[in-house]
Amino acid sequence: MDSYSTTRGNRTLRDRHGRIVLDLNPAVFFSATLLIVLFVGLSLFYLDDFAAGVDGLQTWIANQSGWFLVLTVNLVLAFLFYLGFGPYGNVRLGGADAKPEFSRPAWFAMLFSAGMGIGLMFYAVAEPMYHLAKPPHGAAPGTLGAYKDAIKTTFLHWGLHAWGVYALTGLALAYFSFNRNQPLSIRAIFQPLLGDRIHGFWGHLIDVLASVATLFGVATSLGLGVTQINAGLNQLFGLTVSGPVQIALIGAITAVATLSVVLGLDKGIKRLSILNMTLAVALLLYVLLIGPTLFVLNGFVENLGLYLNDFFYLSFWNETYTQGHWQNGWTVFFWGWWIAWSPFVGMFIARISRGRSIREFLGFVLLATTLLTFVWLSVFGDSAMYVELAGPGGLVEAVQQDLARSLFAFLDKLPAAGGLAGLPDWLISGSGILATLVIVSFFVTSSDSGSLVIDIITAGGHPNPPVAQRIYWASAEGLVAAVLLVGGGLTALQTAAISAGLPFAVLVLLMMLSLQRALAADYPLSAACR
Repeated sequence: MDSYSTTRGNRTLRDRHGRIVLDLNPAVFFSATLLIVLFVGLSLFYLDDFAAGVDGLQTWIANQSGWFLVLTVNLVLAFLFYLGFGPYGNVRLGGADAKPEFSRPAWFAMLFSAGMGIGLMFYAVAEPMYHLAKPPHGAAPGTLGAYKDAIKTTFLHWGLHAWGVYALTGLALAYFSFNRNQPLSIRAIFQPLLGDRIHGFWGHLIDVLASVATLFGVATSLGLGVTQINAGLNQLFGLTVSGPVQIALIGAITAVATLSVVLGLDKGIKRLSILNMTLAVALLLYVLLIGPTLFVLNGFVENLGLYLNDFFYLSFWNETYTQGHWQNGWTVFFWGWWIAWSPFVGMFIARISRGRSIREFLGFVLLATTLLTFVWLSVFGDSAMYVELAGPGGLVEAVQQDLARSLFAFLDKLPAAGGLAGLPDWLISGSGILATLVIVSFFVTSSDSGSLVIDIITAGGHPNPPVAQRIYWASAEGLVAAVLLVGGGLTALQTAAISAGLPFAVLVLLMMLSLQRALAADYPLSAACR
């Protein structure tokens, strides 16, 4: 067998030439498959009931567990700062002599592409504009105070807490795989707590939860991405906005993602991530230079201050005394979504992070990515605010009519806000085409990375699963995204993310305890401090 570590109970099938055709853990693979088939089947056969039920399910979960998700993400962040600034910061993933597999620029490109992707394209304009009209913390709608409220809330949803959940899962997976020679599998993290039971029922259950959470988390992103692609193509070329068109788009782009994941990490995913970041930076520079540049630069600095000044209030705010329901559709959704994504992003980050120290790992995965996220949100969010409050306006109405169309409405209005109202039509259209390409590339990198991760989990920790399994899971992601869109649209996508994230949040809390036990056992404080 190849030189990798897998969980006990793996089954390997080879062809007549001795090449591995299938390599999987049957208990995890078939359990995850059964849950997905049941979900897809029930959704399609009971479509009306499914569409009616998702809204109520989202409300019930958010009302009952919102406090738990808020507490979980804050505990994760505190634990990571303890690791990064504490005695274990110098511990190297893979041992003292381990060398990184990728250069820092390539590593960072893959981190960011997998971690945020489509979501930033969907919400960078839409979320600040939505909160401008309906401020969550009491400011008067449509005012500068409302925008300050909007931007710091948007920073909360996309900042340290989001990347913290990813960083914890990635760090734990990397440590147990590279330093303790465990399979690259979620169950391996819990060995200090469960012992050999990770190879039995409890281990299977953990990996099944991780697989399903990953699938629904990625499917949510794919659903958001395809609605935005459809809106962009409608504005650019008049393509009809409809369910059948969106399903066709999911099929086409999933096929590209499947090709990428078949090519593998180095030839497919790394190259696409670098292309993805190049296109994203080009779009970012276009918005920065064509729009109100000085206003955006000043705003970025002030936005950081707003976020840091109210950090603890925002982080622990739970609508207890106002008895409102705003948080259910926003903060609770985002925390559930990030937690649902954490097995996927965490395992992908772990897979590419061998040779990094814990301090370097957290410096990039937690801090550098958050800073770039804030740059992106400031460039798009502050430019959109300027369009709305000092320019031609109309973005709030565009967001309220269709979240998916808001980015393209913003790009149309941007030149006037930057004093370039006479900009050629071809350049404005070109920015829309570039935005669509960025969304497509984020779509592909999210899908191929997610497919690879589910492959690894269901293959018992095999870091390079056979091609047939990669194709299978890439296709499954596209199918689930299509079913969610047909069955209930954006509400169904949000419900899927929260439903998948809630049970995995319990594992996230236990993950911290397990990692701390392993570090304390392997590196006594006297040795770790050296």
